[in-house]
Amino acid sequence: MSDAVIIGGGPGGISAALTLRQRGKSVTIVSAGTADSLLYQAERVDNYPGMPGVSGGEMLEQMTRQAEDLGVTFHKGHATSILPMGERFGIAVESDYLEAGCVILTTGVTRGKPYPGESELLGRGVSYCATCDGMMYRNRPVAVIGLREDAPEEAEFLRSIGCQVEYFDRSRARDYRILGEQKVTGLAADGTEYPVDGVFILRPGVAPDMLLSGLETDRGTIVTDREMRTNVPGVFAAGDCTGAPYQIAKSVGEGNIAALSAVKYLDSKKE
Repeated sequence: MSDAVIIGGGPGGISAALTLRQRGKSVTIVSAGTADSLLYQAERVDNYPGMPGVSGGEMLEQMTRQAEDLGVTFHKGHATSILPMGERFGIAVESDYLEAGCVILTTGVTRGKPYPGESELLGRGVSYCATCDGMMYRNRPVAVIGLREDAPEEAEFLRSIGCQVEYFDRSRARDYRILGEQKVTGLAADGTEYPVDGVFILRPGVAPDMLLSGLETDRGTIVTDREMRTNVPGVFAAGDCTGAPYQIAKSVGEGNIAALSAVKYLDSKKE
């Protein structure tokens, strides 16, 4: 168990982690890596003080090394759910499970709205993690909507355990609809229906309000106060996930504020 788990390893998350470590708190950053990071793909960044002309990848690597040197733990994977449990939180990271005294969301901009039927059938045939839920569909037909770098590997894992996989990537279809009432019965892709028992949607990130039930959002961004507190006690947010402007300096500043607020929250639990 860590004092804080941070979801997202970009500038906002690393800024929060550095501040927490400087205040003596243990920190775990959950990050799937750099392959799907928009900043990592930037060829040149010129508007961040003290680091002129570096690429996005170089900037992230320097920030990550600084966090590691200060004792921040990095846990590789995609967070799929956060569950408040009284004085702590449980965080599912694919097939792994973490616990923390508080959570800071620095998930960036989530690309893509939920598909029709996705929210209604989540947990009843819709899944975000092949490793976690694949065995439930062994020897059964499933669809994989692969929108992130490692999606082909996840689809191959499902095949290896006996699933009958229908794979869709960005080039194959654009319009999806999850079919079924009490459970998934099929997937409609660009008007063609495929009978399946499960649909694995592998995005670079899960929408914040689907990651944490009851989290207040406004048009896809997380609502916070000036202390970067969300409406869920013990959960804070920073960076692009809180809305424009989508700038590194804004993310770093909000990460620092979120961390200071998290320290106050954690210390108040000890009184």
